[in-house]
Amino acid sequence: MSKGTKIPGYMQGKGRNPRGIIGDREIRYKCSLQNTILDVLRGRPGWQEVPGFQSIPPITRNSDGDWDFYWCDREWLHQNYDTMFLYEHQKILHFRNHYELTRKNLMVKNLKRLKKQTEREQGKAEGLSFEFFPTTYELPSEYHIFVEEFKKNPGIIWIMKPAARAQGRGIFLFRRLKDITDWKKGEYQPLSDPNRDAPETYVVQRYIENPYLIGGRKFDVRVYVLVVSYNPLKVWLYRSGFARFSNTRFSLDSIEDTYVHLTNVAIQKNAPDYDPDKGCKWSTQQLRKYLSAKHGVDAVRKAYKGIDNIIIKSLQSVQKIIINDKHCFEMYGYDILFDSDLKPWLIEINASPSLTASGKEDYELKFGLLNDLLNVLDLENRLTGKEKRIGGWDLLWEDGPILADDGNMECVPNGNTTTIPNSFLGCHNDRKRQLRELYMAAQSVKKT
Repeated sequence: MSKGTKIPGYMQGKGRNPRGIIGDREIRYKCSLQNTILDVLRGRPGWQEVPGFQSIPPITRNSDGDWDFYWCDREWLHQNYDTMFLYEHQKILHFRNHYELTRKNLMVKNLKRLKKQTEREQGKAEGLSFEFFPTTYELPSEYHIFVEEFKKNPGIIWIMKPAARAQGRGIFLFRRLKDITDWKKGEYQPLSDPNRDAPETYVVQRYIENPYLIGGRKFDVRVYVLVVSYNPLKVWLYRSGFARFSNTRFSLDSIEDTYVHLTNVAIQKNAPDYDPDKGCKWSTQQLRKYLSAKHGVDAVRKAYKGIDNIIIKSLQSVQKIIINDKHCFEMYGYDILFDSDLKPWLIEINASPSLTASGKEDYELKFGLLNDLLNVLDLENRLTGKEKRIGGWDLLWEDGPILADDGNMECVPNGNTTTIPNSFLGCHNDRKRQLRELYMAAQSVKKT
């Protein structure tokens, strides 16, 4: 290789011989899913799918390091990660113990621990910055503590959620302890039979009874967050996402009606009057414009700053627990609920947010999201490494908060970007134009 020839990032590293520059060799990828991410990978110039991977025994699957990128599912990672050797250039989805943040009971446990630590070291006032998740208990281990709390607050509504299930499965609301008596019989009694399986873990949370409503309907917001490192913590926030609406007008008179209280698409698509053409979604851009028109730009900016706080505090709560690996990255799907005061609440965090599109707009969103994610990872080594924005992704945190260089006038009053976070959720996402300008600027820097 001649002097001065650019070596792609995935070939850089000690003890690894370059295998040909990007113009001579494709980037080889594997993918466990058959949805939008596979379309994105197949459509990237210079990327080539490695066939027949699933039939190879785990012990030999990476014996020659012949893949560069693997979008794997969680189950595969759990079965194979500990027995694999990853070469310098390889990237793989999911950190080894990602579940510390994405299992509902562990998420709350870690947040409570960091909150107590913060109060102890910085005072009670600083602990108020953690008031973004509802009162929560783990069952069966905290059942008796929950009962005590329940009796202190008669008449309020609680929501039960399986700790490790998704898409709204197994969730129900209740007002009275006797509403769960039959449900807990047997499952939550002491294990007298040693051969009997342990009961499934649930969380019980105080239900947010005053959600913000649009058109009388409840909604939550799916926010995409990319973590490329936990040590140091480096976090990207995607500008686009969507609000998921319930198909039925909100009422506390019918707490048994999942179409009223659960916004999951997997639930709502089964509603009797669900329209698959219209769906139940708004883009985050639509939502931000609506809220800004109704409450003013400053109020909305404050609410969205609360979302930034949720993201960073939650990631910091597991920063010392997650097994950091430079080969790994994680794209989380945060579910955020606004209450009637525009206060954001963390509902849950998904390690495998759905990448299956529900329609044309949803497909375009997810295609752009994933294509831009690959641009952030930059296996082609086209960027300088100092970028604050790549496509629709904005660098939110890199071992500390990132301040904006430039932004959108619609989101930043008077164009003032010098003291605000580099966070533009719901702002204009001109990702294609931005990428063209970004790559031109990066090439100019490298030439000099």
